[in-house]
Amino acid sequence: MNFHLLLPEIALAILALVIVSADLLLSDKSKSVLGYLAAIGLVIPAILVAVVAQTPGVSFSQTLIVDPLSTFFQFIFLFTAALVLLSSVDFIHRRSRYPGEFFATILFATLGAMFLASGNELITLYVALELMSISQYILAGFIKGDKESAEAGMKYLLLGALSSAVLLYGIALIYAATGTTTLAGVRAGLTAGPPTALAIVGMVLIVAGFGFKVSAVPFQMWVPDVYQGAPTPATAFLSVVSKAAGFVALIRIVGFGLQPLNASWPLLFAVLAVLTMTVGNIMALRQTNIKRLMGYSSIGQAGYALTALAAFGQSTTGALLFFLAAYAVTNLGTFIAIIYFGNRLGSDELSAYEGLSRRAPVTALALTVCLLSLVGMPPMVGFWSKVFLFLSVYNAGMVGLVVVGLLNSALAAFYYLKIVHAMYLKPVTGDKTLPAPRAESFALLIAVAGVFIAGFIPGPFIQAATAAAAALFPS
Repeated sequence: MNFHLLLPEIALAILALVIVSADLLLSDKSKSVLGYLAAIGLVIPAILVAVVAQTPGVSFSQTLIVDPLSTFFQFIFLFTAALVLLSSVDFIHRRSRYPGEFFATILFATLGAMFLASGNELITLYVALELMSISQYILAGFIKGDKESAEAGMKYLLLGALSSAVLLYGIALIYAATGTTTLAGVRAGLTAGPPTALAIVGMVLIVAGFGFKVSAVPFQMWVPDVYQGAPTPATAFLSVVSKAAGFVALIRIVGFGLQPLNASWPLLFAVLAVLTMTVGNIMALRQTNIKRLMGYSSIGQAGYALTALAAFGQSTTGALLFFLAAYAVTNLGTFIAIIYFGNRLGSDELSAYEGLSRRAPVTALALTVCLLSLVGMPPMVGFWSKVFLFLSVYNAGMVGLVVVGLLNSALAAFYYLKIVHAMYLKPVTGDKTLPAPRAESFALLIAVAGVFIAGFIPGPFIQAATAAAAALFPS
């Protein structure tokens, strides 16, 4: 047993327990420091991820794997958690009496996501998914006494439980078809003979289960209500970690374990991609609540990502990883700005954003940068992520998917620019300058810097994504 491979996860679990313990000892006025402690403490797991990556391998009876793919996603999860923790300090101080529990729950959700990234066996992946999901259900309904938050938590729990049942049934069918749950064993079992009906149905159910996590149509029904009702920092966390974790699991299971069924799932993912991006973008056009709008935007972005799975290969997988990393930093910047405005305006309606460029010019500019990156405008990283993604899908022969993706990107520009229009071209609705807390400002600065740095110098990030994808395609 190579226990050193688990050092990052062990360190993260200890950090979460330290936050819970410290919460019992500190006074209510001092508990905001726990957010800073949790964010800074994530440096230790991040260092350990880098150290463990130097000795990749499979351990614990092939249930866990450390490879460039797991390392890539674990860095995304830790980076996301750190920024969400920093941006949530002031929000939780204003809205909840239980900041320690909130910060610790984010850490436990991150722990589940990290195990998902390194899971190499179906039951292990399922247990990791449940650890992440249960923590996210709690985060969605965290604000006690808030009807919208309670509704979001309940809807997410009920629909999440249904998706978990579907996923578990799919795993059971794959086990019945192959006699094993390790991904290597599943691949070998499926290679031994022609595809069976059990294996095909199991694959469809597994895709459906993880389709819920990545908010693919028709499994997206939870997204608008949960995004709108959940505490905004929780929404930011869900929008990135849940989606990235779902995709890494799909990449491992479908791209490796179920690879012998590759005659069946490209068409499935192509249909899902077209439906997801089109439904998400069309529904976003009519939204007046910013968080709900970003929920439908998240669905549209998932549709773009699904095109890479439809045209699955080493090049498209690398493009998908770069796209997800770009989406993570861009969406985080967007939601940190939404947290900032929602805290001070007491509203997430589009009408509340009118004239904000005069009341909070720096934050409005940062939000505009992130929105333009989501549109795919140069020189931000969102431009290169879409170019790399669509070019790889085009080279794989999926020209129709690229055309639909480009049309949807043009459609998405309307609702993203609607927010910019409200901030810059609408008359101001208040005369007070909005103050900016240091934690939120610092987190927003990091996100915007990431958008520009990866936009101006995309090469190293594309190379890292390509190297991570290569782990699934041994020569």
